[in-house]
Amino acid sequence: MYLNCHTYYSLRFGTFSEKELLRLAQHNEVTRLVLTDINNTSACLNFVRLAPDFGITPILGIDFRNGVDPCFLGIAQNNQGYLELNDFLSYHLHEQKKIPPVAPKFSNAYVIYPFEKILLNEIMTLNENEYVGVSITDLRKLPFSRLISWKDKLVVQQPVTFRNKNDFNAHRLLRAIDNNVLLSMLDKSEEASEDEKMFPITNLAAAFSEHTYILENTERLLNSCSIFFDFSEKKPPQNLNTYQGTKEKDEALLEKLCREGLAYRYPNGGKGITERLEKEMKLIKEMGFVSYFLINYDIVTEARKRGFFYVGRGSGANSVVAYLLRITDVDPIDLDLYFERFINLYRTNPPDFDIDFSHRDRPIMTEYIFKRFKNVALLGTYVTFKERGVLRELGKVFGLPKNEIDILCEGRQNQSNLDDISRLVIKYAQLIMGMPNYLSIHAGGILISEKPLHWFSATHLPPKGFATTQFDMVIAEDVGLFKFDILGQRGLAKIKESLDIIRYNRPEASHDLDIHNIRQFKKDPKINELIKTAQCMGCFYVESPAMRMLLKKLEVDNYLGLVAASSIIRPGVAKSGMMREYILRHRDKSRALEKGHPVMLDIMPETYGVMVYQEDVIKVAHHFADLDLGEADVLRRGMSGKFRSREEFEKVRLKFIENCRKKGEPDQIIFEVWEQIASFAGYAFAKGHSASYAVESYQTLFLRTYYPLEYMVAVLNNGGGFYRAEFYVHEARMLGGIIHPPCINRSFDANVIYGKEVFLGLGYLKELEIRVIERIVKERKLNGNFYSLEDFLDRINISIEQVGILIRIDAFRFTGVNKHQLLWKAHLLLSGKGKIDHPKLFPPKHQNFQIPELHTTELETAFTQFELLGFCLCSPFKLMEEPPKNSRCARDLKMFLNRHIDIYGYLVTVKNTSTHHGKSMHFATLVDQQGEVFDVVLFPPIAAKYFFRGKGVYRFYGKVVSEFGFLSIEVIKMQKQDYIPDPRYADMKMSTKVFSNKEKQV
Repeated sequence: MYLNCHTYYSLRFGTFSEKELLRLAQHNEVTRLVLTDINNTSACLNFVRLAPDFGITPILGIDFRNGVDPCFLGIAQNNQGYLELNDFLSYHLHEQKKIPPVAPKFSNAYVIYPFEKILLNEIMTLNENEYVGVSITDLRKLPFSRLISWKDKLVVQQPVTFRNKNDFNAHRLLRAIDNNVLLSMLDKSEEASEDEKMFPITNLAAAFSEHTYILENTERLLNSCSIFFDFSEKKPPQNLNTYQGTKEKDEALLEKLCREGLAYRYPNGGKGITERLEKEMKLIKEMGFVSYFLINYDIVTEARKRGFFYVGRGSGANSVVAYLLRITDVDPIDLDLYFERFINLYRTNPPDFDIDFSHRDRPIMTEYIFKRFKNVALLGTYVTFKERGVLRELGKVFGLPKNEIDILCEGRQNQSNLDDISRLVIKYAQLIMGMPNYLSIHAGGILISEKPLHWFSATHLPPKGFATTQFDMVIAEDVGLFKFDILGQRGLAKIKESLDIIRYNRPEASHDLDIHNIRQFKKDPKINELIKTAQCMGCFYVESPAMRMLLKKLEVDNYLGLVAASSIIRPGVAKSGMMREYILRHRDKSRALEKGHPVMLDIMPETYGVMVYQEDVIKVAHHFADLDLGEADVLRRGMSGKFRSREEFEKVRLKFIENCRKKGEPDQIIFEVWEQIASFAGYAFAKGHSASYAVESYQTLFLRTYYPLEYMVAVLNNGGGFYRAEFYVHEARMLGGIIHPPCINRSFDANVIYGKEVFLGLGYLKELEIRVIERIVKERKLNGNFYSLEDFLDRINISIEQVGILIRIDAFRFTGVNKHQLLWKAHLLLSGKGKIDHPKLFPPKHQNFQIPELHTTELETAFTQFELLGFCLCSPFKLMEEPPKNSRCARDLKMFLNRHIDIYGYLVTVKNTSTHHGKSMHFATLVDQQGEVFDVVLFPPIAAKYFFRGKGVYRFYGKVVSEFGFLSIEVIKMQKQDYIPDPRYADMKMSTKVFSNKEKQV
């Protein structure tokens, strides 16, 4: 009887989930139920999936509204009707058009107009599929309205939005947040009526007892509706079924491509390749994944045609078929990658291919996919209300002052001192937290469906301009839609741009350069020495302080070691304590035999019996706990957290424990192994994924080894990496580069290199307008370099403020004229006009102004660079008010091992973290006076006394310690060092002081 039910996917309106709606309906003995969220279908598929568990027949619809103003309900008679409703809603969302007051003629959907709308709009007739909804509140008006005679057209429309008073209050708060107003200022028209509740079915029937025909009409409508989506384990995939039109053609093409790939990948043959290929092909055909492989092949082939770099990774990297099709560059036979992680007869979902493109190429490839295939959409996701965000929003709508909101958000409040308003904020934050706030886009998921995407949900159109589903990847997989991951990555842009830079800067070295020669890179002693010594600044995935620390502890000097390190660094392995155990066993092989379980050592000999990769979970579940591969795969999926709450995951967990007990394993071992599995929590990599990352790491390490300056320029031009741009500039200098500030004759928007000279880009000048940069570059290209300030002003349309920025950063230093003199000259030349509107046909003659000789100091230059670039190009140690009292550096740490050291460092980065007891501690990386990096740690007692106050030079006193050969300083005392006063303003202050004294004397 309930045709109009809302969940919290009626965004910033509804107050509970689709599961809670079903639970509520079950409690009230409702057996057929219509879900009609407001202009949204996010909950629909999961509602259908869950409904049988509650003994409820699900029906789908949409509450079409403009804002909160209701227009009509659309209720699908069947799946075709649901498609019609989704088409209609999607059109209006994409075009940002208002919902019309009158519904179109739906062939397979009912339309229900609100009682009040029919009265106000004077609609005299309704189509066969159209009805008028009557709520319990409307019953009082019905006998006195003209609609009393429309007996065949009246149905029950008792909206359901709340369960109780708390829900209603939360609804009002959500509406205030949505309207960005104080709760006290919220217009009543923005709220739903408090009586939008679900009553027991008998109570509802009693309310309409004087109008039984309304109940009969409603029953008849409900009984004529039926919706079906297959959520069974044996459901057929809903992705595009065939690539070429028939299954036979697809299979023949896949076989042909694999034969061609064998000649390319294994020109000299190889042991076990044919057998592995046959095994994979058989399974791929049986599982119906042929088209999935061919679509991925199509995408990467197009990328190569366009000259785009890409990296194929994910569990699909375990497949030799993927390697032969050049979807991935990881040889699964060479790495002994576990095939069952990639695919097995129990696995219903296809392998996961993550294809990374440069952030510049990815939009082009996405557009290609939308044009190449039919029924394409980006995968949606939901941004939920997070704790701090919802506290801040609720604080605003309750009218709390900012400082009180800040205290609540930071958790600094004393519960006993809270006033009533603050308590309400905290109470309702707990209720609203976790609710969806707005729809967003999955990081890279694209759906390519056999059926129209609107068969499954409506789509909206985010700013990227591509249709996006209103459901997420979990429910997509449940219904048989498997995503293609097309991701953006700056690392690939760095590689591509490096090659372009090498071609123009060192053309003689670029002829034989093959960036895909990974086999040779793996054997290169120079590259492996960089890894071993952790000299990896700017290199993909291996440059962070944590990775640098791990590489040194493991003494990694080969590809396989780097593959393992790429996964060990992940939070799941670290959290379980397995990172430390792996390091211990790696450094002392006898420890593995002493500490490792014999079965675990047998399963994972290369990782010393320690779970490092995702597939290790499958191996352990299968061989240690005797789970079949299907059950083991449920564990693997459960690790991601997406399915952890699902009942099937809990059943497998219990079976894991039961099977181990039957084998006689003690509970201590069983639960220790289980905790390792549970702690992975979706953070561990598949081995093939780690191997793919390691390949890209080796490519960037190769470039850093043999083309360091070109590579650093490319890193800077693509947004840097883990660190600020300043430190990549510093690294370029350490690698032999001569760094220049921007120059109007030699710089572009981005950085550029000539030989060993690096000119910073004009784009670093934060206040310089992009259109000015474009004019400079364009004019220089057309008419050559500028030879003086006058020549520049004659040719470029520019304001005095903008030319002042260029002069102050020394962009005119080629003129040999001091920048103070140039600033005077610019002001005199522009003489109050603001800017010169050029170019002119004949440049004017300029008056030769007599300007006194002025000077600029190095310190002035440094502080101007700080202001305009965000960093200076000289050593920051030169700017200290008091020069360093010693010259100790990172190289001295060995001499001070287990002793105390006094050392200065310029802050690179800080990681703030907490102990298990919630106490703060800090890890920091710094640059010493010689430009080398070192690390310090502040344990909780010290972190309680000292903290880092932004970038600058710090002085440390502490003990040098070694952990697995990695040296760091446990800080005892620290102090930030003062810079000298900015000389540009010091003179001004002195002048003011002198003038003030003279004034007093007068």
